[in-house]
Amino acid sequence: MNVFGVGLPEMAVIGAVALLVFGPKRLPELGRTLGKTLKGFQSASKEFEREINKAMADPEPLEQERIEGSDQTPPTS
Repeated sequence: MNVFGVGLPEMAVIGAVALLVFGPKRLPELGRTLGKTLKGFQSASKEFEREINKAMADPEPLEQERIEGSDQTPPTS
């Protein structure tokens, strides 16, 4: 098992240190908070990727807006 270059022995050491630092009562709360944070980052990343793919798949509306915007002349005073 290798997650982000960290193997099982390293994860065990990190878990033991976290248990010593935060204590057994607070560790589950920190785990939940970390899980929710990572889930939020994951969903934001997926949404960003979806928007990028959408923009790359259909560049016509953006090009059309640019062309229409350049046709307009600024008002003269």
